[in-house]
Amino acid sequence: MGKPVDVTEDTFDDEVLNSDLPVLVDFWAEWCGPCRMVSPIVEELADEYEGKAKFAKVDVDENADISMEYNIRSIPSLLLFKNGEVVDQVVGAVPKSQLKKKLDEQVNGN
Repeated sequence: MGKPVDVTEDTFDDEVLNSDLPVLVDFWAEWCGPCRMVSPIVEELADEYEGKAKFAKVDVDENADISMEYNIRSIPSLLLFKNGEVVDQVVGAVPKSQLKKKLDEQVNGN
């Protein structure tokens, strides 16, 4: 069963930048209402895309350096990485279908 990995500044390079699979990174915080709306969607997608994509969560309060490096100004922000580069991003709570479309583009190489 796929599950998003909690990523910190210490593990970000290994888990995200060096991944062989596309990685959807959810930048979130405990106090963020819209983040709590997106979280179950990210978990569902982690199950659906197991083996095809990887999912990670970054707590912006505990990992300010990563958040600044990727210019995260509003949360939830979901960044899609492929081969160590940001290839797409979504800011705010969005429908699952929108995230699936972006994932499919990277997973299927469209």
